Amino acid sequence: MKKMRLIAAGLLAAICLTACGGQGNTEETPAAQEETAAPEETQETEAQPEDMTEETPAEETAPGGLDNFDVDPEEAAAFAEEIKAAVSAQDLEALADLTAFPVYVGVTEEGVVETREDFLELGADTVITPELMEAVEGADTDGLSASMAGFTLMTDGVKGSITFGVTKDGLAITGINY
Repeated sequence: MKKMRLIAAGLLAAICLTACGGQGNTEETPAAQEETAAPEETQETEAQPEDMTEETPAEETAPGGLDNFDVDPEEAAAFAEEIKAAVSAQDLEALADLTAFPVYVGVTEEGVVETREDFLELGADTVITPELMEAVEGADTDGLSASMAGFTLMTDGVKGSITFGVTKDGLAITGINY
């Protein structure tokens, strides 16, 4: 679990740095730092998605170089309502339509789901858990505030959340946490 959180934190940091025009990449994750701290040891590292490790100018990451702080609150709320509807209906296809791949999904051992097909193979019962449904259902879509990581649909005291933000294709889900 701790390793998955470290990977998630590294991926979110890379997404944030890239969206802000920074030069960050996933090689700066704690797992990668451990690898460079002990070069004499042979360690197996988890494969990182290719496009997540490349440095990408902000203009390629988001339309017009926009970031999460540029999103109109009404647009964020409308997108959040689409997510809530897909989760409520347990419609994994609709949730996949709202997702940018690769995406962090906290139910997988690897943490990162590379493709839409891999996401759908997980199945609705695996991805849309009762806890996630409760967390998303209770989320206040009108009170969303932007952060470097995006916008998070969650309910205080309930385990699970969905994070979405600006991607090269517009707003999309960037992480599902359990």
